[in-house]
Amino acid sequence: MDKHEYINGDLTVIWQPQKCIHSAVCVKMLPKVYNPKERPWIKAENATVQELKNQIDHCPSGALSYQFNTEK
Repeated sequence: MDKHEYINGDLTVIWQPQKCIHSAVCVKMLPKVYNPKERPWIKAENATVQELKNQIDHCPSGALSYQFNTEK
């Protein structure tokens, strides 16, 4: 499965394009992060970890998810 990862400090945003239904919830909630006209279209550094988690929890398709980065 194709996936793209975008890191913001302690959080990695994971996008799986094949799951995306283009509902644009991400763009509407965090336009400073998600801009489909730019590359990369996700700029995770433009929001706090809490803002990203809140938005990703609203993704209707599950195309966006996140994981916490832990140092080993």
